[in-house]
Amino acid sequence: MASNAIDQTRRMLSLVTYLRDRPGARIDDVARAFGISADELISDLDVLPMCGTSFRGGDLLEIDTDGERIWWRNADALGSDTAQPLRLASDEATALLVAARAVATLPGLRESDRDALQRATAKLEAAAGENAGASSRLSVTFEAEGGVFADVDRAIAERRRLWLRYYSPARDELTEREVDPIRLFAVGHTYLEAWCRLSEARRTFRLDRVAEIKLLDEPADPPPVELRDLSEGLVQPSAEDPEVVVEVGPGGRWVAEYYPYDSAEELPDGGLRVTLRTPDPASLRRLALRLGRDGRIVEPRELADSAREAARLALAAYGE
Repeated sequence: MASNAIDQTRRMLSLVTYLRDRPGARIDDVARAFGISADELISDLDVLPMCGTSFRGGDLLEIDTDGERIWWRNADALGSDTAQPLRLASDEATALLVAARAVATLPGLRESDRDALQRATAKLEAAAGENAGASSRLSVTFEAEGGVFADVDRAIAERRRLWLRYYSPARDELTEREVDPIRLFAVGHTYLEAWCRLSEARRTFRLDRVAEIKLLDEPADPPPVELRDLSEGLVQPSAEDPEVVVEVGPGGRWVAEYYPYDSAEELPDGGLRVTLRTPDPASLRRLALRLGRDGRIVEPRELADSAREAARLALAAYGE
């Protein structure tokens, strides 16, 4: 089932009410009721304890789980008639109002949800009084991804194929391709997961790298695929991916913190010999250029040679 940030927000709002009325609910039952996997539910539960009636950590939701059941410990306290009315400081009111106005302009938002958000924003402005003034001088828009998001969201809803002109930073080139959308998701940036007809494989596309997009009249027909669990991040190398060996000095040890790896051996100079896997080894040329004197690609040999050539061309460009 396709999911995006709007769907997740709507689901989590419903989840709060659901859990309040069902103390000790089983994880499997709740996941089934919301049509999501247990892992997706756990991901939502990791976020809910950061929500509450104060940005500064006042009355937050005390929700926990033992891996089988879910408890909301302070549901009565937060929902009681004796709870204090919400009071917002100037910075809190500004943050809420700016965010609300930005979300109201988000492409793909249902009109009923947009109307409800605008009504809530008007009430918040009235309640904030003078504190709402600063927010009118600030604005946030989604121009970089907005149009692309709307077309992708529509393609998913109508099960239609998409044509893309997509920029690949690893190859520094624009490619044209037709894709069958599978889902939208956000991990830092917003991504489209789709079946690519050019490569005949599942691919992930970052929306802000889509240079041009068109909805096609041809129906989308992606083959059945198992949705990946993204709780461990977007990049999850598999055992079948090519192996790359990188040696870094003390100044390059950060590579082992930012890249999933199979092994990291200590070197006499305080550096590391890192063995990792990636479905696209050529993308590591940029890593080699970033490391400079702090590291080098050792294997495979052809990748090491291409990284050296890229460095030579970059230096030559500076010379010119």
